[in-house]
Amino acid sequence: MPLINKSKKRKIILVTGGAGFIGSNIVEKLLQLGEKVIVFDNLSTGKKENLRIFLKNPNFSLFLGDLRNQKEIEKAVKKSDYILHQAASPSVRRSILDPKSTFETNVLGTLNLLVAAKKYKVKKLVYASSCSVYGPTKILPNKEDISPNPISPYALSKFTGEKLCQTFSKIYGLSTICLRYFNVFGPRQNPYSEYAAVIPKFVSAFLRNKKPIIYGSGQQTRDFIYVENVVDVNLKALYSKFNKGETFNIACGKQTSLLEVICILNNIFTRKVKPHFKKERPGDIEYSYANILKAKDELGYVPKVSFENGLKMTIEWFIQYEQKTKDKN
Repeated sequence: MPLINKSKKRKIILVTGGAGFIGSNIVEKLLQLGEKVIVFDNLSTGKKENLRIFLKNPNFSLFLGDLRNQKEIEKAVKKSDYILHQAASPSVRRSILDPKSTFETNVLGTLNLLVAAKKYKVKKLVYASSCSVYGPTKILPNKEDISPNPISPYALSKFTGEKLCQTFSKIYGLSTICLRYFNVFGPRQNPYSEYAAVIPKFVSAFLRNKKPIIYGSGQQTRDFIYVENVVDVNLKALYSKFNKGETFNIACGKQTSLLEVICILNNIFTRKVKPHFKKERPGDIEYSYANILKAKDELGYVPKVSFENGLKMTIEWFIQYEQKTKDKN
């Protein structure tokens, strides 16, 4: 039974960045629940193949457009009741190389979306923020009430997006909520981009019998969260009482070092692979570890899939994906 719909008229949910890794997983869940879904994406980092299984679903529609274009985003927003804003230029490293493009997409794009949401009286907007807003902090685990210290253009752009949501809630009464994602991984994550995240890069290296690359000592930690957990909490946030841009950490509440990840992968693959170490990169945070009590208490969030189980399911997906890619070629 649909989670959002309480009347006979079906609500329409807009997912920006719906062709991307997290967005497409959200779209899949919403369609399974019988919701009507609009995806807005420019396919700069998202893939149309992530949407192929939805194209014949009568509850699915796709708008190809760019958040930086106000007219294009308004065409999608005016048909929508709710927004799950997943679209972003998502890389710390890319933001350091091209801060202007990152801010145009993540800040101007979010502003354009909020302006359209206000204009067309959207019922609620859920904003996908990032743990990178915390920056390097000695206070662990990270709690939502500590002062952010973003140290990359990407982190600053996501923090600015939070502030925009809070401002639109306070001044215009637009209902918003902000989810600070920690290190999300799972099916449909791209391992081949030069900006790819650590889990898909490591898994891809193991599948290709190559040494995974670690930037730094490998002692740095991350709070990894399987994408299914992120999908579930987006739905909880959407129909929660919170509407003033409140922030919530979305993670498993457990830190794992990169060396531990290699060890777990060695156990799964029954190998003894040693990583290749390279110099640490600017903008990377040494320790990332979330306090998730607020999300548990206020949103009823429980990370149902553990890191280890999520990793096994991710590996299975990548094996199937690699096989499909070979069959096509």
